[in-house]
Amino acid sequence: MSCWWQCCASSCARDYEEFLQESEPFSLPSPLPQWPKGKGFATGKISLGEVEVVQITEFDQIWSCRPLLGMASGVTFYEPSGIPAGYFSLGHYCQPSDQKLRGYVLAAKCISSDASEGLKSNSPALEKPLSYTLVWGEDTHRNGCGYIWLPNPPKGYKAMGFVVTTGADEPDLEGVRCVRADLTESCEVGELIYDRNGLFSSGQFYVWNTRPCERGMLCRGVPVGTFYCSRDDNSSEELSIACLKNLDSSLMAMPNLNQVHALIKHYGPTLYFHPDEVYLPSSVPWFFENGSLLYKEGMDKGLAIDSNGSILPSGGINDGEFWLDLPEEDKGRDYVKVGNIETAELYVHVKSASGGAFTDIAMWIFCPFNGPATIKVGSFNFPLDTIGEHIGDWEHYTLRVSNFNGELWSVYYSEHSGGRWVDASELEFINGNKAIVYASKNGHASFAHEGCYIQGSSKLGIGARNDCAKSNYSVDSSTRYQIVAAEYLGDIVAEPPWLQYMREWGPTIVYSSATELDKILNDLPFFLRFSLESLIELFPTELYGEEGPTGPKEKDNWLGDERC
Repeated sequence: MSCWWQCCASSCARDYEEFLQESEPFSLPSPLPQWPKGKGFATGKISLGEVEVVQITEFDQIWSCRPLLGMASGVTFYEPSGIPAGYFSLGHYCQPSDQKLRGYVLAAKCISSDASEGLKSNSPALEKPLSYTLVWGEDTHRNGCGYIWLPNPPKGYKAMGFVVTTGADEPDLEGVRCVRADLTESCEVGELIYDRNGLFSSGQFYVWNTRPCERGMLCRGVPVGTFYCSRDDNSSEELSIACLKNLDSSLMAMPNLNQVHALIKHYGPTLYFHPDEVYLPSSVPWFFENGSLLYKEGMDKGLAIDSNGSILPSGGINDGEFWLDLPEEDKGRDYVKVGNIETAELYVHVKSASGGAFTDIAMWIFCPFNGPATIKVGSFNFPLDTIGEHIGDWEHYTLRVSNFNGELWSVYYSEHSGGRWVDASELEFINGNKAIVYASKNGHASFAHEGCYIQGSSKLGIGARNDCAKSNYSVDSSTRYQIVAAEYLGDIVAEPPWLQYMREWGPTIVYSSATELDKILNDLPFFLRFSLESLIELFPTELYGEEGPTGPKEKDNWLGDERC
């Protein structure tokens, strides 16, 4: 081991203490309410079969380090504190140093559960590690002294996370527990938290957060909240740690229907449309009642649709045999295109996330029409005539709530074919713990803050504009919503017939994009001109032609995790 990995001198310790600064913890703007009574939701603990876990959100700071080069944020490592008697730490936590303290790790204890009868092993669910392997160590004036250790589990067990110390001595074997392998699932790295930026390979060091490899409402992987670190930036490698597996099929920690309504009432965001928005949302029944038609391949005439969509073909796959369209006459088409925000409501799908440790409340909004795009090239803006238009636009955002206490953890904002999770600490709130969602002008993609977002090459400032701002056009999803699906509750929630329609909510449109893009080229200054082919490559592919969008239940994130 090289000399700079050795035990710290007292002067190093003083420098380290000066560098350490406590991060301010984050809390929601308002206290949590008393949730309606239920069984396992918001009780502070969750049974996973042979293991019971609690969510630890209080930490003692251990060590911080900064990159060798540049002004990028450093990373701070924490040890969980306040672990209840009988529970054991599974690993330590870390996050970027420039953020408010916001995170969790799970602590676990062995239990006897009927849910896991027949699956039990003679070996205990939790065991101490045999030893530790030093993964990284640093003793510098800049970063002080820090050492990161991987627990070496007994045969048949898995480590759940790493342990961080400020001394070179191997950590206490009582500090963490490893979990029996059959009670775990594989995990993968998520967001990169820290890149040391070393000049040489020996100085490289990377830290990521972790997540289960398989994610979705039918998956059982439970993230522990620990981090993964490596000298290698190959994030696709098989990890030396794992996540937990929920073997309790009852999902007792999920909220009952009364609790779901309480969560929506407490957290339901206000959805703001742009002040210049023309194409506003409506309810699905309003869309049907005002002349929208169902078409079938080979039929010239469309069929009128009743308010709940009972004539729509149910189930199956999107085989191109059916699609919806606006009324035939121009007056009716123009009327339906602009929607009717007074009737608009959010259609809610409630589902298990993270193996039942969290609840996802997906809130879908329907707009009869998606307007044309505006192209941005540097400081120049070019409103298009038709490119980007399509009939029937479904967008959504998702609230992720902790089943340990009912706290809002993050919100997913869908942005056309992708999106991003935004931690609660980065949200804009209105009226207590209700977040704000901004729908972009014409395209209705959702964002956490006002502004102009480029879909294309944001680095070059070339792409389709997504403009977001507050206006008088808004929908309060805490009151204007309908729960349309919650499979884990059985038959309690009746799904509307239109939800079973798996085909397209609009006809296929092919745009003559070359003509419109030629106009843009002709208007650009010489130094900003691209060849037509190069310009097209920078724009989102959906601008050039689009099949009619499908409904919520046909999307892969209905069963799966959100796209990021």
